[in-house]
Amino acid sequence: MNGARSDAAEHQAAAPGAAAGRDSLGCSLAALCDGQELNGHGFVIYRKSHDGSELSRVETGPSDRGVLVGLSLSGGHRRRIFTGNRSVSYDFAADSCYIRPFADDYRADIETGFEFLLLEVSQAALHRTCAEGGVPLADGLSATPGATDPVLAHLGRALLPALAHPATASKLFVEQVACAMQTHLVSRYHGAPVRAERGGGLSDLQVRRAQELLVAGMDGTVLIGDIASACDVSRSYFIRAFRQATGTTPYQWLLARRVERARALLTRSGLSLADVAIQCGFSDQSHMTRTFARLTGSTPGAWRRGR
Repeated sequence: MNGARSDAAEHQAAAPGAAAGRDSLGCSLAALCDGQELNGHGFVIYRKSHDGSELSRVETGPSDRGVLVGLSLSGGHRRRIFTGNRSVSYDFAADSCYIRPFADDYRADIETGFEFLLLEVSQAALHRTCAEGGVPLADGLSATPGATDPVLAHLGRALLPALAHPATASKLFVEQVACAMQTHLVSRYHGAPVRAERGGGLSDLQVRRAQELLVAGMDGTVLIGDIASACDVSRSYFIRAFRQATGTTPYQWLLARRVERARALLTRSGLSLADVAIQCGFSDQSHMTRTFARLTGSTPGAWRRGR
């Protein structure tokens, strides 16, 4: 992905601790295969791989960037992580992870090939998630490298299609999943119990307000954090309570509204399918066709002909 490679190079130049010949995470650019990248509010998601043809080193100095979470997408990876003059080798199976606080020096020898999905969470975003969970603010989280985390794996793998097509990825969907990942990370790896947020769910007024904001941002540019703030609840509570109130996640609810609008336009207007897709906030006609067929059992063209 040439575009993703350019974005990564730009990010590298701006990131503290990035050195010549290395990306923003301290990996040798010469050792990496093509990478993918998605930027969000307080987080960056990467997909990086290394073919294992030669030993390489990952190395960064301390900074205030927050934390990096790595999820191994395939098994068989091994790396030797150095702490001072000591080092330990860790094996990574599929769906195992590591957490790397940017506040610490990091040095590791990459001994085999790998394919990782990586979530970089800024210090401010980590502090916000801690505050929402009612736990002390933390600049880092702690986990044994190579430990399997099925929840993190399920959430991370849901982002792979968006990473493959970042130009058409829904910001609402990506933020919804990234928020769930951050909440899970703080809940599991902070070291302090997360306070359960009390409440009787969203009021009818809050649900209507959330739905109004979702429809107003039908192109997917509305953010979960903005809607949660408008409802005066945390992001994780909003996602959970919205699903309890409507039976679906905010992103799924918005997709259904897009299809409703598309059906109305297909019935009452002479717009082309491509124009209907744009009017309804889909990234393109093929995106509308896939979503429309999944939710209605019919393609947009067949729906129009039947009407």
